[in-house]
Amino acid sequence: MITRCRLTLAALMVVALSSPPALAQHEHQAGVLSSEQVGTVDFRTSCAPAVKDDFNRAVALLHSFWFPEARQEFEAILQTDAACAMAHWGIALTHWGNPFGGLRSAQTIAAGQAAVQRAQATGSPSARERAYIDAVAGLFSSADPGTQRARVVAFERAMAQVAADNPDDVEATIFWGLAIAQTALPTDKTYAANRRAADLMEPLFAKMPGHPGLAHYIIHAYDVPALAPRALDAARRYASIAPAVPHALHMPSHTFTRVGYWRESVETNIKSADAAKRAGGVGEELHALDYQIYAYLQMAYDRQAKAVLERAMTAGGGPSSAAPSPGAPSGGANTFALAAIPARYALERRAWTDAMALEVRPAPTTPYTEAITHFARALGAARAGKPAAAAPDVARLAALRDRLVEMKDAYWAEQVDIQRRVAEAWVAYASGRTDEGLAALRAAADAEDATDKAAVTPGPLAPARELLGYMLLDAGRHADALAAFDSTITKEPNRFLALFGAGQAAEKAGDTARAAGYYRQLVEICRGADADRAELGHAAAFLK
Repeated sequence: MITRCRLTLAALMVVALSSPPALAQHEHQAGVLSSEQVGTVDFRTSCAPAVKDDFNRAVALLHSFWFPEARQEFEAILQTDAACAMAHWGIALTHWGNPFGGLRSAQTIAAGQAAVQRAQATGSPSARERAYIDAVAGLFSSADPGTQRARVVAFERAMAQVAADNPDDVEATIFWGLAIAQTALPTDKTYAANRRAADLMEPLFAKMPGHPGLAHYIIHAYDVPALAPRALDAARRYASIAPAVPHALHMPSHTFTRVGYWRESVETNIKSADAAKRAGGVGEELHALDYQIYAYLQMAYDRQAKAVLERAMTAGGGPSSAAPSPGAPSGGANTFALAAIPARYALERRAWTDAMALEVRPAPTTPYTEAITHFARALGAARAGKPAAAAPDVARLAALRDRLVEMKDAYWAEQVDIQRRVAEAWVAYASGRTDEGLAALRAAADAEDATDKAAVTPGPLAPARELLGYMLLDAGRHADALAAFDSTITKEPNRFLALFGAGQAAEKAGDTARAAGYYRQLVEICRGADADRAELGHAAAFLK
């Protein structure tokens, strides 16, 4: 059990403000946090008995991806027991960060290598502990991004061996399960790695319902359209397992987004963003706000969505032309959210001229985040009937794709190229080249369906298959449009624009009963909506 820990004052405030009043008062007065705030972990080490509880807490934080706080705890452990090699192992993993976070920079690799070297040179770790350390060492064995997947696969095999050699070590199995999930390819539609990871962890979760890593990693293992409903139990329980941790409060929304439970997604992301803000975690706050605005927009809660947009821009330092505020983020999920949130606000509302006017935030280290804005601008221009105005943004998408190829970031290079292809298809269609536009957009939709979204985003800015439905609808091919919308709904249930498009397609095809079904579903999802959206008004009028 965890009975003692060290936290910053800001983190203590998170716990005090997110806990029931009586419990919060007790914990604050005692200056400690319990497993009720972070989850229950029992990780055996050869470190001094005095640091046992602190080590368990640090690993619990690691399991919930609260990396700065976990690193602080591991570093504090070394102040008590300088011979604790496994504390350096933990620090190395905090440098690796989110396993689903894309390519690691040279600076990240260097920091991890330093921690591994200290682990290898510290104390007298057991053979089991050396195996843990050696496994992590492989992750940091090269700074070449082109070898990252090979290193991740080797890490999975190494953790499989640690688990096999230590069958009583549940933590080894859990970290192995996470490593398996990390190897999943977005192009594998059998989801073999996802299923293997879940098969390892689900029986353990039944026995250890308070373990934060098990709930967390089950959600990640099932974070694909075909499997997402299987994660609902873990999603509904994770936030209560680690209520002090912003990422634990956010993570259920990965599942809620996949199954179209927008109200649940908003609720948990409000808690996550607020907890992150109190703890000074700008990146976590922005990540939660991105998922939050996505959910609000599907329910036509546009005033709340605009408030999220304004909060995100304030947290991120304002417009790109202004100096960033202290603590403003500079990369990864942070720049992603700062680009995605205003783009979503324009595109989901079909505010094409607003999309055209979006301000670009250059992102030299994450070209795919800059691509978000250029895609929205290009799509907005084409949909507004100004295809020539899209040319500079389409060209920039090609340049950003090429830069990602140079960086050996194959996944994001493909995603940006899909955005370029979608934009070019709409430019062709808006220019009167109907057949060319339809063929190009169908090919882009096929390419997008063959891969999957990254964990950093709740979904594509504008699903290519959904956009194909609207192009087909405009071209008068109503049956084909309905098929495209139905395909989108199957993959991404309860999307506002997919449901409305399906209703329109069915209505224009003369299938009034089917149209009424889509419109009724849309109106129900949007009950309490505050937006004056023409689509919602049309659906309500049709149902009268």
